[in-house]
Amino acid sequence: MSTAFNYKHLYYFWVVAKEGGISRAADKLDMAVQTVSAQVRELERSLGYALLKPAGRGLVLTDAGVAAMHQADHIFQLGEDLPARVRDAVSTPAVRLAVGISDGLPKLVVHRLLQPAMTEPNLRLLCHEGELDDLLGDLALHRLDVVLSDRPAPPNPNIKLYSHALGSSPIAWYGTAAMVQAATQDFPHSLAQVPLLLPTAHAAVRTRVDHWLEQRALRPRIVGEFEDSALLKTFGASGMGVFPAAEWVHDDLLARYAVQRLGPCEGVMEHFFAIGTEKKVKHPLVHRLLQATP
Repeated sequence: MSTAFNYKHLYYFWVVAKEGGISRAADKLDMAVQTVSAQVRELERSLGYALLKPAGRGLVLTDAGVAAMHQADHIFQLGEDLPARVRDAVSTPAVRLAVGISDGLPKLVVHRLLQPAMTEPNLRLLCHEGELDDLLGDLALHRLDVVLSDRPAPPNPNIKLYSHALGSSPIAWYGTAAMVQAATQDFPHSLAQVPLLLPTAHAAVRTRVDHWLEQRALRPRIVGEFEDSALLKTFGASGMGVFPAAEWVHDDLLARYAVQRLGPCEGVMEHFFAIGTEKKVKHPLVHRLLQATP
């Protein structure tokens, strides 16, 4: 890193990038436009690359700017965490569990998987949701204690990761009472006659559901695809369409969304994994999650 590198310059660039322009950043920082602009130019000079370029009435990141912004996000997130870390160090000791949650994993399943840890009286639970690759990167950097996912960690020669099976669940079709009534007769062929809601390819189960439909020569009318499983169920509960869900959380599903079970998605299973950096898990709460595996 250049000796001329200045974290204040990086912070001003970070705010400009987030606000989408120097004027808006200057208002947020309560500084003169010229001052903010000069600070960003100093950062670009010290790094040797242009980080921003004009786009319409605003600014956008260059390729170098994208890389700088990614690092700045990490740096200032750590800075925002600092007061809490210091406060925790002098307060009642807490058992901290930082969990990465793959965006393809159903939220009701996450709640059930974490139940064994919830009995810890001094628990401090930190949950971060995101794409699996990003979460595994944070795991490798020890920002997370464990990652919960609907698929095992992919092979990576640069990171040694271990996937621990937490269980699996058969999949069934659910919908409102009206949807279930419309599709009960001649199920599963009736699925070609009612609207369907499906998870996107972020969820590992999507490929299995597609294959199940193809095996039965069903050409469904897909009216919605959702990365967020809770959003999928919310739209399903509104009557937009029939949707697949893990029977593992059947009771919670009926209680929270007031839907009914239409029928099984025979042979389709959803699998759940805890991914860590240790073959023999040392974190007491992660060990507790594994011990509770059915």
